[in-house]
Amino acid sequence: MSASPPPPELARRLGLSDAVLLGLGSMLGAGVFAAFAPAARAAGSGLLLGLAIAAAVALCNAMSSAQLAAQYPTSGGTYVPARERLGEWTGFLAGWGFVVGKTASCAAMALTFATYVAPEGWVRPTAVAAVLALTAVDLAGITRTARLTRWLVAGVLASLLVVVLAGLAGGTARSDLVPGGALLEAGWYGVLQSAGLLFFAFAGYARVTTLAEEVRDPPRTIPRAVATALGIVLVVYLLVALSLLSVLGPDGIARSTEPLTAAVDAAGWDATVPVVRLGAAAAALGALLALVAGVGRTTLAMARTGDLPRWLATVHPARQVPHAAVATLGLVVSVVVLLGDLREVIGFSSFGVLVYYLVANLAAFTQTPPHRRTPRALQAVGVLGCTALVLTLPWQSVLGGAAVYAVGVVLRWLRLRSSRRTARGR
Repeated sequence: MSASPPPPELARRLGLSDAVLLGLGSMLGAGVFAAFAPAARAAGSGLLLGLAIAAAVALCNAMSSAQLAAQYPTSGGTYVPARERLGEWTGFLAGWGFVVGKTASCAAMALTFATYVAPEGWVRPTAVAAVLALTAVDLAGITRTARLTRWLVAGVLASLLVVVLAGLAGGTARSDLVPGGALLEAGWYGVLQSAGLLFFAFAGYARVTTLAEEVRDPPRTIPRAVATALGIVLVVYLLVALSLLSVLGPDGIARSTEPLTAAVDAAGWDATVPVVRLGAAAAALGALLALVAGVGRTTLAMARTGDLPRWLATVHPARQVPHAAVATLGLVVSVVVLLGDLREVIGFSSFGVLVYYLVANLAAFTQTPPHRRTPRALQAVGVLGCTALVLTLPWQSVLGGAAVYAVGVVLRWLRLRSSRRTARGR
């Protein structure tokens, strides 16, 4: 009996600049427009320390993900190396949490975009239209995704520049923004809670690793792209945080539902409020585009091993994209958008992201030279950081995340049991 042919691979079309832009598009999402308010409620001016902690944990996780992707340059992010290094069940948990959690995030980003641009009564139809349009972009090829991401990132950066300039023009110097001030007034628990909230404004820093099969020279390109994108975003977020604090102060940020637009308004730049709101819409759209690409490739990887239906592993012969996985994702997200507003009930996505990167750090810890690029201490810090941030999540998020994982475990156990029965019956 002849062996089955290997699954078709995706085309390597992404260079360093494309990979950096996809990372920026993933991170500069709607989180930067919304995360500072709850972070200020948790820690006041200490959100600056929370931002630093979130960035440090993100750096550890990103370097672990990049190190794994350099050795396993295939679609799926952490899913494939976790299966190889930690076992099939561990790999499944990483992949399942990512796919299910980020599918909900896709719906949330689509609804966020529509909220900013659609008239009353048209939010859901506009959100569905956005999902289907970006699904079509990704189906047209990864280079189309990268090209659109360039424009979206440019729009987001322009709107954030407006916020920073407004802060410089209308803000005031604050003594609680320097060492020795009131950075720890809320205590370390409040700072850690703000870090947990701000961490998700960085979510997407390693999205390029899920596209590793489409990156040219992945051992060299992926680590550079991840580090570059994360560094740029950290600088941008720090400037935005300082601007918000100088104009609104921690109490003003905490009270605001849209702190960035409130800041430019309070600084006397009210004419630029529409620019900032359009930037928020572009950020949500960019995050949605990156999510569609990342979830589609992870779905492809899981389908190749049988952890998801194998027909999802088909690759378009001409465009060389996982068209079955991406098209199915677009349809599922559209249905979820129509069923309800998930922006308040996707806490399990946060739980899943932290578990996903916890697994990434554990898998990277087991790597040996010549594949090891960073000291094991970095992975140890990543594990501790992910664990600490999980402990700061609301208990509802933890229970929701645990329930999602429980469903996945039961489904996989039933599939494996059915496969064993079928094998015995032959």
